[in-house]
Formats: sequence, C-alpha cells, structure tokens
Amino acid sequence: MCGICGDLRFDGSEASAEALSAMMRVMIPRGPDGGGMLVRNGIGFGHRRLKIIDLSEKAAQPMTDAELGLSIAFNGCIYNYPELRLELEAEGYRFFSTGDTEVILKAYHAWGPRCVDRFKGMFVFAIQERESGRVVLARDRFGIKPLYLAETKGRVRFASSLPAILATGDIDTSIDRIGLAHYMSFHAVVPPPHTILRGIRKLPPATIRTYEADGSVKDDIYWRLEYHRTVEDIERPFEDWRDMVLDSLRTAVKRRMVADVPVGVLLSGGVDSSVIVGLLAEMGQQDLNTFSIGFEEAHGEKGDEFVYSDLIAETYGTKHHKIFVPSSELLTALPETIAAQSEPMVSYDNVGFFLLSREVAKHIKVVQSGQGADEVFAGYHWYPPMTHSNDPVGDYARVFFDRDYQKLGTHLSPDYMADSDEALDFVRRAMGIPGADQAVDKALRLDSTVMLVDDPVKRVDNMTMRHGLEARVPFLDHDLVELAARIPAEHKLSHGGKGVLKEASRKVIPSEVIDRKKGYFPVPALKYIAGPYLAMVETALTNRKAKERGLFQTAYLDTLFADPTSHITPLQGSELWQVAVLEMWLQEHGI
Repeated sequence: MCGICGDLRFDGSEASAEALSAMMRVMIPRGPDGGGMLVRNGIGFGHRRLKIIDLSEKAAQPMTDAELGLSIAFNGCIYNYPELRLELEAEGYRFFSTGDTEVILKAYHAWGPRCVDRFKGMFVFAIQERESGRVVLARDRFGIKPLYLAETKGRVRFASSLPAILATGDIDTSIDRIGLAHYMSFHAVVPPPHTILRGIRKLPPATIRTYEADGSVKDDIYWRLEYHRTVEDIERPFEDWRDMVLDSLRTAVKRRMVADVPVGVLLSGGVDSSVIVGLLAEMGQQDLNTFSIGFEEAHGEKGDEFVYSDLIAETYGTKHHKIFVPSSELLTALPETIAAQSEPMVSYDNVGFFLLSREVAKHIKVVQSGQGADEVFAGYHWYPPMTHSNDPVGDYARVFFDRDYQKLGTHLSPDYMADSDEALDFVRRAMGIPGADQAVDKALRLDSTVMLVDDPVKRVDNMTMRHGLEARVPFLDHDLVELAARIPAEHKLSHGGKGVLKEASRKVIPSEVIDRKKGYFPVPALKYIAGPYLAMVETALTNRKAKERGLFQTAYLDTLFADPTSHITPLQGSELWQVAVLEMWLQEHGI
C-alpha cells in the first residue's frame, strides 16, 4: 500500500521533478517507509512506499525492468500474485524480487493491459513502455485505490490523493458545479470523473486509460457488474446460496492475509467485521489484533457498540484494543480529519476511522475491514421497498438524496447552481445501463459500483492511509460480489436484509451479534450539533473566506444556525454538518 504520482508531458518538455517532489511530500503518510522517483524525458513517476510485501529494497518503486523495457508505479495489493508468478515463471519469466509489483510488470508484458482481468485485489498502477513511449493507467474494479488527475494541454499529472496534485500549483481550483450538485444532492457522493474542483478529475473504477506518446488517449472499461440469473440460479435453494456465500467469503478473507507483516481486523461488533474475525479464527489465526472505537454519548444516543465487539473478542481470544474518545478529543481531531480527506465527505464516522486508524497504526500495518457488505448483500433499509417499485429512479432518490433540485435552488447561491438536475440525471443513466432488470438490482448495482466507491471505500482509504495503515476489504472480492449478484433478491432481503449473509455467518459467529438491531459507526456529537461544534461550523461558514466564496444563500445558513437538529436529511445526516464540511475542506486545503 503506497502512494503514487506522475507528471506526463506530451509537448516535448521535460517532466517536472519539482512537481513530483511536491506530490510525494504530501503523500508521505501513505508511504512512510521510503520514496523514489523516475524521470525520463517527458515521463516522470513518483512513489511513496509502505512495506507490506517483500520488505527488501529489491521491491522499491518506481520499479524498472530494463530487459522488458517497462517501468511501474503501483499502489495496492494483488492477492493472487504467488499463483500468477508461478504461471509467468512457467512461461520463462525471471524475477529479481519476491513481491507483487514485479508480477504486474511481467503480467503486463505477457498479457498486455488486460492482464488486469487476472488480478484479484485492489490496485492503481501506471506503466510506461520504453520503446513506444506509451503510458497506461489502470484502476481496480471497485475503485478501492484512488487516482486523481489534472489534465491540461500537453500535460497530465496524477496522484493517489487530490491534495497532492494541489501541491504542484497551476491547478484550476474553481468549484465544479456538477460536482457540487452531486455533493449536495447525492449524499456527498461525487461520481467520476468529477470532483468538487473543476481542474481535477478521477479515473473511474475498472478502467484502463492509455496515453500514447503524442498525448492521444483512450479508455477501456474492462469489467461491469451484471445481475443475470440462470434458471438454475433462480431455482437454487436458499441453503445452497448460504453455503456458496460462506465458501466464497472464506476464500476472500484468506486471500487478504497475504502479507509479510501481521494482519489485524477493525472490529465494529457488527455482523460484517465479526464474521471476518470468526473466519480467521476458524483458519487457525493466532494472536489476532482487533480494534474497536466508541464515542461519548450525546442527546441520550449511545456512542459505542462495545458490548458486541467485546463478545467477539472474548469468543475468539483476540488481542483486543478498545479506544474510547471523549467529546473534547473529537473536537480537536476534526480539523486533521477534514485535512485527510481527498474530497469532502459528510459521514460522521470519518473522524471515527481517523482516530481508530491512528491507534491501530501504532500496533500493525494491515487490517481487514467489513465495508461493502450492506451494498453487496442488501443490508440498507431502502432496498426492500425497491422490490415493488415502478419508478426506481424516483423511489431511490426520495430515500437517498439529501435534497431535490428545486430545494437545492433555495440553498445554493445562483452562481453555483448547475443548469440541470445533474444528480437525478446521473442516477437515471446509471439505472438504465443493461445488466440489471429488477429495480432492487438497479439500486444494488448503483450502490456497489458508485456510492460505495465514493463514500465508504474512499473514507476508509483516506483515513487509514493518513496513518500509513493498509485496509483490505474482503466483501469487495470481485468473485464474491459476482456470486452475490446472481443470488435472487428475495434471499438477500430476507431476515430484515442481508439474509443469506446472516445465515452464512450464523455457521461461524454467535447469534447474538447476528440478531441484534442493525448498528452504525455512531458519533452522536456530530449528528446533534451544539455548543463548541456549533461555534466551529458557524465560524467556518461566516468568516471572510466563506463570505467571499458565497457558496450558500445567507437565509438558508441562518435557518440552519437557528435550529440545526430540525434539518436532518432522509439518511439522518445533518444539513448543517454537510455544508460546513464542504466549506471547512475548501479552507483547510487553501482553496
């Protein structure tokens, strides 16, 4: 797990070592164990390294194979690299290191850019072909690893974090009205290629982008999630699906133990993280480190789920670490948390993951985490009503969207309004893509391939990598997800949601964890903004920088300040927190 960056020139000028250095400095937390740079004519790669696999300097990056004429900068982990290496050795390839980076280089040479079809893992990489001058970028199927780009005439800069690109200067930092419309309506999800800034884009997941030596570019989308079911799938008994899911999840968890350092688990106490711990124990994992976090309660709402995480830790004898965060520490950590975000994100648990990751990184470098299970196995409350929907776009938007286009016009200043309802139009286009016929499948695919990427997965990457911690997400193993897509919706929606996963988990973990009320990562103080939190957000939204920017209508802000708890979105988010995070993020990054 690392951070990568690049400066590509197609106008005959030299790649900028200064720009690479600026980006690498910002990404030191992503890769505190070393750094390297490669500049050759108009192509420059930079890399910050977190040593996880092959701890020797033989695996340092950027890596060049002079014999093959290829250079690479890579972020992520290819879990099946040992098997691929054996296959490549059988074809005559020789290796000088023992990690997955060199396997990607050889695989690219042997099978071309579509080598990604064979990869099981999370990745972003850039490869340069010495002879052709071609540069190829690729991102994993679910966008677990990020890649941001700033493209101008004759130049492309890319990096694992948006702030790294900002550090190079000469970037258009004006607000992207389409990105802003998504942020304000689609619960802060800004789908690629957009970000909140006009001058920075992001490479979509499951995409191979090729830049030729003359600067021409083409994209190849190499994977799509489809919800096709055979007659056999439809007729298969629930119990068979349950067992198939358990076998596939067992494989996914085992794959993510590939490392030359210990691997722990972020244990919330919910079904998803608990079953990971149970499966690891089943595999004979000893002295497993597990980590949980809780917060001071507010307005009578409890801020931890320690009763369940303690149960799992005691059941499997893990080395359990419990972190309790008082409200005063939470307030202190918020500016750092916002600075750690590559894009503004509204979920309250960002600060939870930030503080949890800070503590975990004191003990280990790699953890498994339960993100993705709700989107893949239908755990959210908006899925059951979709089974009877005749208007999937409208029904989804009514439950998920923070505000409609008409209301947005009373919240944003006119200069920042998009010309049309960008968020609703996006959902309409996404749900119209072939491969998901039923309304609930359309919603599941949208959440699994869009919302998940630019909310929970991005959140985990940003917060863990701020502390040099690698997070692995077995529920996004693409073999498991493809299996889940074939399962009839009624099996996933049974037992109050995630039925087939719950029943698979029942074979591994105590039923008390499975039959409990669904929990979240609670941070009550940010849901009920009052006292010092209210003062903080009021200051951010009314200071000179905010007034000069003028994103929001004054009357709207005054309404929020007067009674924050009365303005809660359908997903139980605070409207005040949403607008404050955006403004604080812009100010934190000097925009």
